Amino acid sequence: MYSLIDFLPEHAGSRPVSFHMPGHKGADFFRRMGYGKLMGNLVDMDITEIPGADNLFQNEDVILEVMEKYKKLYLSRRSYLLVNGSSVGLIAAILTTAPRGSRVLIARNSHKSIYNAVYLGGLEAGYLYPEILEEEGITGEITPDEVRRALKEDPDTACVVLPSPNYYGICSDIPAISRICHEAGAVLIVDQAHGAHLKFMDDGTYPVSAEEGGADMVINSTHKTLASLTQTAILNVMTDRADLPALENWLQILESSSPSYPLMLSLDVNAEILMSRNGRKATEDWRDAVEGFYARVHEVPGLRVLRHPYLDRTKINLDMSGAGLSGSGLEAELNQRNIWPELVTGNIVMCMTGIGTTESHIERLLEALKDIAASSGDSPQNSRSPQSVKTMFRLERKNTPVKYCSRPVKECAGLVSAGLIVPYPPGIPLACPGEVLTEELLTYVAGLRARGEKVIGIDEDMKIRVGI
Repeated sequence: MYSLIDFLPEHAGSRPVSFHMPGHKGADFFRRMGYGKLMGNLVDMDITEIPGADNLFQNEDVILEVMEKYKKLYLSRRSYLLVNGSSVGLIAAILTTAPRGSRVLIARNSHKSIYNAVYLGGLEAGYLYPEILEEEGITGEITPDEVRRALKEDPDTACVVLPSPNYYGICSDIPAISRICHEAGAVLIVDQAHGAHLKFMDDGTYPVSAEEGGADMVINSTHKTLASLTQTAILNVMTDRADLPALENWLQILESSSPSYPLMLSLDVNAEILMSRNGRKATEDWRDAVEGFYARVHEVPGLRVLRHPYLDRTKINLDMSGAGLSGSGLEAELNQRNIWPELVTGNIVMCMTGIGTTESHIERLLEALKDIAASSGDSPQNSRSPQSVKTMFRLERKNTPVKYCSRPVKECAGLVSAGLIVPYPPGIPLACPGEVLTEELLTYVAGLRARGEKVIGIDEDMKIRVGI
């Protein structure tokens, strides 16, 4: 039977070009930084809390030292290591800030973990709606005006939670939003899972990081764009609006009681790299490689890239519909050339670069795109996708059902969803518990499943849990 034991070495041995997370892009990066041997011996360092190894939840020695490194890097009040991903940091931050039954405001394009926090905390959620980029069919920024409107309607809001950057790299105006939140007495929690690097891209051409923009708590997936291993992240507390003992209590409740030392080691290695001269050069080289791509877009006939005033340009959003290629068609062509993007939405293929991205990776991508443009035809599988793609539905909200059953998708119009319905990636719910399912939404998710895409909340028999 073909398993991970077979797939992973085979894929690595093919020398793929990764434009998906994690940010290190493979072992070559650690070799270049001088950590190849260390990172190659991780199994020997898979230990538990033996004497001298400290404890994640009562850190006083070597783990505390790693936390201090991140405190210096991000200029935080305190930084916490996360080994259950950004998800656990987001949930802990929300539950720390919002007492059970209180009101929170969350961006409607938030990651599913934020909706899980609302459920776990018995919270009442109001929504912030992002702008929609109609031509691309994707969500854009959360505007300061939208935050001001929502806080005026919900003056008792305990905290505001939003993603910046979102999955496509579009950031929100965090300095303006933080001022609005603080004037209203609300804590601002920023899901910066896709922007752990922004603090180190401060040359004026990239959006300001949430840490520098006045957010109270910022959660960074260092594995997505920087050099730690998958499932690692950092929670940065920036102000005194966070109750540190309460936050630490929630973290030890929610995280594994057997945190992985190899994962924590990778966080230490990541911090050391960022603090070193080699790491600073790697960041500069990454930025130069990305900017080199944008400078050469004109070389590819039919190629268009996303432009936005608050764009994190390390997320390269490709649109080859001008050459007759849909997003899925372009992804398939890239995969055939051993190039692996992160995400497809309609005509958009998002290539996620990271600190391990090199000029040679960018050159491979450009040459592949030129070749694809030259050979693209009008075959049905490559035809332009109609812009009917939706990344958000505005649904009527009712009470979350207490009892539920499973029904076929085609029978669920007008019924209330009992759980999240989440395409993955990007992990943003199309429907939440208590929302009324529409024919339009059900047709859309059925189409996603028919194309083989993953949709959490729809089982293998094409059934959805609904209220009764």
